[in-house]
Amino acid sequence: MNEFAKRIQRLQDRLQEKRIDGCMITQNVDIYYFTGSMQTGYLFVPSAGEALFFVRRSVVRAQGEAAVRVEPLGSFRSFGDRLAEVYRALFEDAASSSRRLRLAAEFDVLPVQQLQRLEAVLPGAEWVDGSMIIRELRMIKSAAELACIREAARVIDLAFEDAVQTLRPGTTELELMSRIELFIRRQGHLGIMRMRGYNQEVITGMVGAGEAAAIPTYFDGPAGGQGLSAASPQSAGRRPIQPNEPILIDIGCCIEGYVIDQTRTAVIGNLPDDLVRAYDTSEQIIRSIEGRLQPGVVCEQLYMHSLQMAHEAELSEHFMGYGDDQVKFLGHGIGLEIDELPVLAKGFSYPLQPGMVIAIEPKFTFPGRGVVGIENSYVITENGFEKLTVTREGLIRL
Repeated sequence: MNEFAKRIQRLQDRLQEKRIDGCMITQNVDIYYFTGSMQTGYLFVPSAGEALFFVRRSVVRAQGEAAVRVEPLGSFRSFGDRLAEVYRALFEDAASSSRRLRLAAEFDVLPVQQLQRLEAVLPGAEWVDGSMIIRELRMIKSAAELACIREAARVIDLAFEDAVQTLRPGTTELELMSRIELFIRRQGHLGIMRMRGYNQEVITGMVGAGEAAAIPTYFDGPAGGQGLSAASPQSAGRRPIQPNEPILIDIGCCIEGYVIDQTRTAVIGNLPDDLVRAYDTSEQIIRSIEGRLQPGVVCEQLYMHSLQMAHEAELSEHFMGYGDDQVKFLGHGIGLEIDELPVLAKGFSYPLQPGMVIAIEPKFTFPGRGVVGIENSYVITENGFEKLTVTREGLIRL
């Protein structure tokens, strides 16, 4: 059984556990995860039996890529009738037991208009939210997925070392980011890093220096950045980098769809003592969290531990943002998307499991001065963790 077949089987096992008859998958990333293709269409996974990928375009490309059987979608108006014909036993079983067919969909990313269209062509179905089922399945990475993330980590490390060697006073944030982007693009970076959250976007990460890095924005992270305009209010702007100010280099790379996420702090010259102390605290937090990264530990506990350490260092008001713009997490899952499960945050009771990949990012924000911190990505193993990030640590003085 190939990897895609195993993924579909795990999904079917969960559907059966929850007494759901089938799952309609519509989002590009989820379709890719289960089929190996990212063409436009609908992947229908019954609770038992063969999954089918009904493709609008490109059918020819999907047939050459997908690990499941591909059928042309044809007229959407007849889609419900086609499903009832192909999955006759499934539909007849629901009808004979006088119950509505229960179908799951990804409510977290499915537009209301598209759900209403599905409801119109399958009027007898009861639609339920299957997004957490899919996200929890994707939370555990296979060896093939980990290989892609390791390659992304290798590439971003080379790009980072190349970029910092060129940093001089007067280099703009945009020039620094552009050099990183050009380097990783030539090494196979897809040019995109996907996010699942509604209206959340990321470029190649967040590169910012001095007070510009501490400018808050809509992005759900501890550092914002000036950006190039209000049309893209995050990350690098045209501000020249100056000596003796923190340079936050929070960057990623996407190889075969899979991302790495890491942060390093640099300075041309020296930082003020209080910012050095804050940076040192971020390293102390990540080392302490590493000591707790093992199967069975609850995600929420790691976040609460980081809060306690920030409090003991008398840096709580600067931890993971400032004021109303503080974010309420320490880390997040990564994979095909930047914002995957699990989340190291209050209310997330997931115990760590082997195969989870988590980016952990203790950072401290000082309005008008800058942001300092560190971020590494890890995979949980049977006996602890493997650090996937390979870039050198420490406050990087140039």
